[in-house]
Amino acid sequence: MKKFSLTAASVMLVGALAACGDTAKDNAAKEPAKNETKQITIYSGQHEETTNALAKAFEEKTGIKVVSREGSSSELAHQIAEEGKKSPADIIFTEETGPLVMLSEKGLLEKIDSKALDQIEPKYRDANGTWTGLIARSRVVAYNPKVVAENDLPKTVYDFAAPEWKDRVAFVPTSGAFTLQVAAMMKLDGKEKAKKWLEGLKKYGKVYKKNKMALDAVEKGEVAAALINNYYWDLEAKEKGANNMNSKLYYFGNGDIGDMISLSGAAIVKASSHKKEAQQFMEYATSAEGQQVLTDVSAQYPLNPKAEAKGLKPFSELTPPEGALDLGEYSDGQQAIELIQEVGLL
Repeated sequence: MKKFSLTAASVMLVGALAACGDTAKDNAAKEPAKNETKQITIYSGQHEETTNALAKAFEEKTGIKVVSREGSSSELAHQIAEEGKKSPADIIFTEETGPLVMLSEKGLLEKIDSKALDQIEPKYRDANGTWTGLIARSRVVAYNPKVVAENDLPKTVYDFAAPEWKDRVAFVPTSGAFTLQVAAMMKLDGKEKAKKWLEGLKKYGKVYKKNKMALDAVEKGEVAAALINNYYWDLEAKEKGANNMNSKLYYFGNGDIGDMISLSGAAIVKASSHKKEAQQFMEYATSAEGQQVLTDVSAQYPLNPKAEAKGLKPFSELTPPEGALDLGEYSDGQQAIELIQEVGLL
């Protein structure tokens, strides 16, 4: 192995470098290395597979690395609020829009560039441009036609909370989508009607811990029907083949709250130190290409009309209730959670 020794000139050079060491450190802190890998951090309350698929596609498209922190949408939003200007998050990707509304009201979100916003219809994004919906899903009824005929299913979701459905309808009170549905009921139909529905479900329905478990119960014929989101059924049908499913999807088709649509959305955190890259992410996530990635992996509806929801009931044929997208004071779901707790389901 070749050895090296310091010459007098080398010693002088080392001394000179040491003397200006502080300046060099300051410059290094201000100016990242030319070949440093660009990176953004996403706080994700979405299903892990969905976030990972979008992140991977974005990385391949742009070369920008994505680091994801997983958790519940509400918890991550409150974490960002607590972290304030020191938050390491660049993007927050939530399962529902309530947490985004909260962060926007606190002034903790950056305005998204029009290149991204213009790819999504105005009704699916914040009027001030601080967050946008990315994908949507519908509440549905999964039912087993060997146990109950479609004609015998009720015309409103409220009718499931009745004696004739004793131990025949499954629901998941811990689900964020269930909470959102209750919040919509409170806004559109009043707290008392929502409470009466919850009390009826508690008395006559069957509680499951997860939506997948509720769907499995329908598939096995343990219950006649389950209140879930469309993608649980659509993902399983995609894997098995719709003709191999024991259950089917039922839509009320009349503007009933049982057909409500909810959005998953994303925003740029104001504290982000990588705003340029974060804007690029939002532009990709709302593009036809990014939207196709999202719908293909999650079986949810893309909000860019140029992307196609393959195998799902056409988005244009859904008939959600008017006013359920903008829940106002009920957006964060807190009042709904308190009502569900009051009834004894949490």
